[in-house]
Amino acid sequence: MPNLSPEEHTRSYYAATATTRTDYPVLSGSVTVDVCVVGAGFTGISAALTLAERGYSVAVVEANRIGWGASGRNGGQVINGFAGAEKLVKYHGSHTAELIRNMKWRGNEIIKSRVEKYNIECDLKPGFLEVARNARQMRALEDEYADIKRRGMQQDFQLLDRAELEKTIGTPRYVGGLLSNNDGHVHPLNLCIGEARAAAGLGVHIFEQSPVTGIEHGDRARIITAGGDVTAKSVVLAGNAYHFLEKKHLSGLLFPASSYVIATEPLGDDLVREINPRDVAICDMNHVPDYYRLSADKRMLFGGVANYSGRELRDIKKVLEPRMLRLYPQLEGARIDYEWGGKIGIIVNRVLLMGRLAGNIFYSQGYCGHGVSPTHMAGEIMADSVEGKYDRLELFEKYPHTPIPLGRWAGNQLVGLGMLYFKFLDHV
Repeated sequence: MPNLSPEEHTRSYYAATATTRTDYPVLSGSVTVDVCVVGAGFTGISAALTLAERGYSVAVVEANRIGWGASGRNGGQVINGFAGAEKLVKYHGSHTAELIRNMKWRGNEIIKSRVEKYNIECDLKPGFLEVARNARQMRALEDEYADIKRRGMQQDFQLLDRAELEKTIGTPRYVGGLLSNNDGHVHPLNLCIGEARAAAGLGVHIFEQSPVTGIEHGDRARIITAGGDVTAKSVVLAGNAYHFLEKKHLSGLLFPASSYVIATEPLGDDLVREINPRDVAICDMNHVPDYYRLSADKRMLFGGVANYSGRELRDIKKVLEPRMLRLYPQLEGARIDYEWGGKIGIIVNRVLLMGRLAGNIFYSQGYCGHGVSPTHMAGEIMADSVEGKYDRLELFEKYPHTPIPLGRWAGNQLVGLGMLYFKFLDHV
């Protein structure tokens, strides 16, 4: 059985620099609302805030703290798109291409508008660079840029060759890159906390340290915790890699993988100008990528090394620091102040898993390590679905997913073996 004991935040840079420490009450007694959201990460909070803006009464039940999981531990890169977008177009047909293209950018739009509307202090900045390690990856970026020009969006993008890229990010390790000014980076935990505060201000009941132990189905579902229960017309499941609910329907479809981040001490101005003068987020194109950026106080936040076996790294710094120094030998001797990890939800066919159970229980999970932006889009889709608007939900719901048998442990080993193949492709 999973551990249902509530926990505080991991010892990350984000937790150490959060604008506030949340202290919402533990669920006690019975509550009745229109919608109960299980999970207070980006998906759950985004859904709750959207529903509250539309006039619904909402309760959010969180096992730990706001943003405790991947939403508060990730690399902070706000990147358009979502897992499986191209596969959805291929499966449903070209007539869905425009709708799916708009969905790819919807998360970015929601984040930007909420930061402005609710005055959320979360260091949101524009600028994201996707970088190519080899000629094959560079050709893919060139094809993407050609498509961008066909759609008349080139003013927001810049294709960089090797020399231009080295001037931009201070390392010669890549052959080129594509810069997007419509993507960017953020302090993710502060964003999640700020959105939760906005939701609470609109009347959303938020309960922390309240693990859900079960759900009773019915026209009005009952969500049960150790200290109380919530009765609701609709339920949104938003636990991603950290929940074990509805095993009959969802077991074997999602597998948790571990990803890790280190944060250096604050870097000097001269070094910052050398390695990232435009203050952009960077991610390579490998199946298991390195991703990194500067924090607001000019630390290097460097992440990567997805672990699909289910085992945790004992020494995160020992694994990640050499990868960072291969790109930036200039950082030799920089102190590592923070190191942390967390679980991301992986779907075997890499298509975002979204749908409904029993007519009034909706779920969204499996962002495959690319979740800051699409979780916000997914939260809006969850809210639409509660209202009976299923056009976007059904694109995901109708896509076929096949569970891996033998449970999560065996599934993780099979997925891990598969990722060895993709790691090989990264170096071909």
